[in-house]
Amino acid sequence: MSQKSADYKQEIKELKAELAEIAKANEVIAQNLATFDELDFEVFTKQEWARLHESHSRDILVHWPDGHTTSGIEKHIEDLSNMFVYAPDTRIEEHPIRIASGNLTAVMGVIEGTFTEPMPIGEGKFIEPTGKAYKLNMVTIGLWNEKGIMYEEYLFWDNLTFMKQLGLAE
Repeated sequence: MSQKSADYKQEIKELKAELAEIAKANEVIAQNLATFDELDFEVFTKQEWARLHESHSRDILVHWPDGHTTSGIEKHIEDLSNMFVYAPDTRIEEHPIRIASGNLTAVMGVIEGTFTEPMPIGEGKFIEPTGKAYKLNMVTIGLWNEKGIMYEEYLFWDNLTFMKQLGLAE
C-alpha cells in the first residue's frame, strides 16, 4: 500500500469518527428539544407537576422575566402553578422556533389563557378577573446536563404586553 493510500485511509477513519461525534451530538440536541416539547405541551399545560423532574434538576436555577431568580424545583413548581390560579386554561401548544447547540436550547413558545379567576397579589388582596384572553410569545433558554436534565432556565416574555392583554395596564 502506498503512503498516499494509507494517508487517505487514515483521513477517512478520522472523518468517520468526527461524523459519529456530530451524529451523537445531534441525537442529544434532538432529545433535549423533544423533552422540552413534552415539558411545555404536556407537563406544564396539564399541570403534571409530579413529572417536572423529568426535565428539571432538583436544584434548577430559574431566571424570570421580571429579573428575579429562584432556586429549586419545588419553588419552580409553586411559581408555575400560580400562573393557573387566575387563568386556569393557561397552556402552551406550539413552539414555532426551536434552536439548540451543545447543551443549550432556545425555544419560542406561545403561552395563552384567559383571566377568569381572582389574581392573588399578596396580603389577602386580589385583582378581580377581567375575562380577557392573553396570547404571548415567550422564549425559554435552557442549559442541560449530560443526563438530559435542565439545570438552568431563562424565561422571557413581555410583562407589559401581558398586563395589557389581561386588561390591567394601558
